[in-house]
Amino acid sequence: VYAGDSPLSQKLGVKIKPSQSPLGVCTSSGTVGHSLSFGKADAVMVLSPDTLLADAAATALGNKVVKEEDVEEAIRIGSEISGVIGLLIIKGEKLGVWGEMELVPL
Repeated sequence: VYAGDSPLSQKLGVKIKPSQSPLGVCTSSGTVGHSLSFGKADAVMVLSPDTLLADAAATALGNKVVKEEDVEEAIRIGSEISGVIGLLIIKGEKLGVWGEMELVPL
């Protein structure tokens, strides 16, 4: 998971099992890349069988994260989105994970 200048950047990977297929994996960031974001999340990754939902949820949740303290609330909100099966949010040194998100060290 690339999360820009976060100390967690490129330290974690996500293991995807064949049984999770088909699967959309989408990441949004307010600190990496050129896209407009209203948040400051370093990385928001969403897993969903619906790729369009994964993309929309990653963007929407990323907009909610401005500081490390926002990660927990964004995870709570994301966990309530029907069709989302896994979440990962990185902001600075803070990591939030929920659902069918198996992390592996890199």
